[in-house]
Amino acid sequence: MSDPRPEKRVPPTPLDHTPTVPSTAATLTAEAFGTFLLVLGVISTALFAAGFGEGTDAANKGVGFLGVSLAVGLTVVAGAYAFGPISGGHFNPAVTLGLAAAGRFPWKGTPAYIIAQVVGGLVATTLIYLIGLNGPDGWLTNATDTGFASNGWGENLSPGGFGIGGAIIVEVLFTALFVIVILAVTHSTRGNPAFAGLVIGLTLTLIHLATIPIDNTSVNPARSIATAIYGGPEALAQLWVFIVFPILGAVIAGFAYRALFDGTRKA
Repeated sequence: MSDPRPEKRVPPTPLDHTPTVPSTAATLTAEAFGTFLLVLGVISTALFAAGFGEGTDAANKGVGFLGVSLAVGLTVVAGAYAFGPISGGHFNPAVTLGLAAAGRFPWKGTPAYIIAQVVGGLVATTLIYLIGLNGPDGWLTNATDTGFASNGWGENLSPGGFGIGGAIIVEVLFTALFVIVILAVTHSTRGNPAFAGLVIGLTLTLIHLATIPIDNTSVNPARSIATAIYGGPEALAQLWVFIVFPILGAVIAGFAYRALFDGTRKA
């Protein structure tokens, strides 16, 4: 016997009309846009605002190291909440490889993500360079002659004059710590996704506050590549350190986190 009551129909939700899994093109575009935002925010702040007013009769209105550190943290927070739901919000080749080492991201997907991140960073610094072409006389020449906010060591590229050993230790140590925080706050059962973007951004702010004087803080090879392209021969010659050692720190952190915190426990 059929039920005489009319069938109750639930109206479709917006998600019923939205793909649950973004396309590959969407995820790569999100990674490029997120990295673009990150590099544009931090390098613009470093070049245009950090030392504004220095060397003039007016009071220095520059934001300094604190402003640069806040800029990178704020851009990461914005990118994480805007693009994170689409691509995961890596915006950093070291993070991508660290997540792969931890089993959170497929190794086969890493090359495409890294290419997208590097392209996003290069577009950002190219636009900054074009802005500089329209700057005051000598501004762009001075920016490129002093490294274009590139990472580096030694008298010319380290704000504090630190050597290569300091740069290597900083990049391995702080990238590893950064990746461990990311893995912890995004954990499927123990993490808190609602606050993950904020925690990650604040962690990156802290890292920059601690390490800008040492090597201008990389912990992100895409950021380092993007500035070294316009930073001159010395920045390019030192670039390898800021590709190799952030990746090394991230991969160590990924494997270590997986072994220490994601292992199964016997009943």
